[in-house]
Amino acid sequence: MLSAFWNWFVIILTVLSILGCWWLLNWTKGISNREGDDVGTTGHVWDEDLEELNNPLPRWWLYLFYLTIAFSILYLAMFPGLGNVKGFLGWTQLSQYEAEVAVSQVAKQNVYAVFQDMTPEQLMQNEEALGIGRRLFANNCAMCHGSDARGAVGFPNLTDSEWQWGPGYDAIMTALKQGRQANMPPLAAALGDEGLPQVVAYVQQLSGQSVDAELAAAGQSRFQTVCMACHGMDGTGNPMLGAPNLTNDIWLYGGDAETITQTIMTGRNGNMPSHADILDPEQRRMVAAYVLSLSN
Repeated sequence: MLSAFWNWFVIILTVLSILGCWWLLNWTKGISNREGDDVGTTGHVWDEDLEELNNPLPRWWLYLFYLTIAFSILYLAMFPGLGNVKGFLGWTQLSQYEAEVAVSQVAKQNVYAVFQDMTPEQLMQNEEALGIGRRLFANNCAMCHGSDARGAVGFPNLTDSEWQWGPGYDAIMTALKQGRQANMPPLAAALGDEGLPQVVAYVQQLSGQSVDAELAAAGQSRFQTVCMACHGMDGTGNPMLGAPNLTNDIWLYGGDAETITQTIMTGRNGNMPSHADILDPEQRRMVAAYVLSLSN
């Protein structure tokens, strides 16, 4: 809704524009610019005797211009265009949008009704359901996890058997609905300059990498003091907290010494936003079944 000033500003400007078009048509429809000129020229002469005539427009062409003016008046009477004047039809962009959304919702319900009573296992075996899930994934998830769902640095690979927040259909549904917020605090101060490289070496050793055994042994006690609360005594992680397993070769940010050092020093804050407002429950079921099918 426009304020009073802008309402009248739009009305006056629109009306003056229409009147200006009508005046311009009448002023230029063929009247000579020179008083007393019976020939009907514009007054422009080239090569001494070549004059520019001011012939009127063909009548049918002129009437078409008049019809455009009449159409604009009829349009403004029927549809909103004069400030806050709604028009005789009462049409609005919002009402048209809501009507189109209602039609699309009915069509969508008809599509998903087929899968409503299917179990997750049945959805994973249904090619049509997987096709829908694949398209929804491509439109809403591929920008982070990649079109092949193999992820990138900081974004999990969804095609393997490693699940930071736990495996299974329900865990994926929870992630889609609520999102995930991983938070590893910076631990440089807690470990100190001496303890930091020791813990880095121990974490690398947990994943089977070749490191300085003496340095890793010194880092074990520090790990069990500072890091055990989240990653567990043996470093296998805790899905309830989103703490990853450190004993395999799957790394979200990288498993080299430099990256692990950066992780421990500055922490990590992974964030998957909630898709509850983007995907309705039936759509989330399709995506969850599709993602689970990739890892199986």
